[in-house]
Amino acid sequence: MLDGIKKKQLTTHVDERGFFTELVRQDWLGDDLVQQSNFSVSYPGTVRAWHRHTRGQVDNFVVLRGAIKLCAYDDTIQELDEIILTGGVLQSARIPGHYWHGFRVLGEERAYLVYFVNKLYEYADPDEERRPWNDSQVVPRVINGMRDDPRCGKSWDWDYLSFK
Repeated sequence: MLDGIKKKQLTTHVDERGFFTELVRQDWLGDDLVQQSNFSVSYPGTVRAWHRHTRGQVDNFVVLRGAIKLCAYDDTIQELDEIILTGGVLQSARIPGHYWHGFRVLGEERAYLVYFVNKLYEYADPDEERRPWNDSQVVPRVINGMRDDPRCGKSWDWDYLSFK
């Protein structure tokens, strides 16, 4: 994976009352002190991409319901990592904000996403740089550490299903 990206399997404790899962802990975050947490709901098929943060923001994503394909792209080395997050198997994904990142909702269910950031959102001067979700300049040479992925060397296609 690209430097700084981390995926963590979350532990769910189940009993007859229901279940409990820790979503974020300071000892998992290191220096990424959480300043703000956010919740979003996205409809099936929605793509929310691409953006990045240039002032040191780090995002930690957890999908509570539904499923997404979360991608991070480094355009200097043309490498892309994709992580599937679902509410069925809780995981967290840490994405350093300097990577272009975004996601697509998978399946027919809304995606309920909670994310924790280490910087407060500045309404007057947001730390966000954007490019179109279908930007033809996003052309990974390496995907998930592989150079032989059939999607390498082509404009990124959010609708391509790698497992048909």
